[in-house]
Amino acid sequence: MRLNAQTDFSLRIMMFLAVRRDVPTTIPELAGRLGLSRAHTMRIVAKLVGKGLLASTRGRHGGLALADDPASVTVAQVVRAMEPDFAIVPCLHTKEARDCSIEPACRLKGVLESAVVAFLGELGRHTLADLVEANRTPLEQVFHLDRPYATRGCAVRPTSLIEALTGGVG
Repeated sequence: MRLNAQTDFSLRIMMFLAVRRDVPTTIPELAGRLGLSRAHTMRIVAKLVGKGLLASTRGRHGGLALADDPASVTVAQVVRAMEPDFAIVPCLHTKEARDCSIEPACRLKGVLESAVVAFLGELGRHTLADLVEANRTPLEQVFHLDRPYATRGCAVRPTSLIEALTGGVG
């Protein structure tokens, strides 16, 4: 199974906002600190706000924040909100099942359905807090939170988690 890029980026956005729990963040800053385009970030954020995972506040001191405590948001919730479906083969779509030539005798469908349930179950065991609390300092380095964000000019160069943990020695 492969998650789409929007899901990957949405998880990064949610982790960033969990690290910056008490600081509303703008879309330009999110995009810059995560190395994403503003347009793509805006589409993802709009979807996360629409699904109730993010809160958006307008105005001078507005910005984006998590809608709930990071300890109450599971990775599975974010993945379910962003993925269009989990039918990893066409026969898992009920309307396409009748197009399968071995459907009456196939046991593969049940195995694949169980695998998806197990996958989502594992993701449901982990919260945003689980992802950020134990490694807050490396994440702050990856997100360049030790540097002020320039509202104009080029974006901050993203650092990989490995670079942050090793000081660039790899």
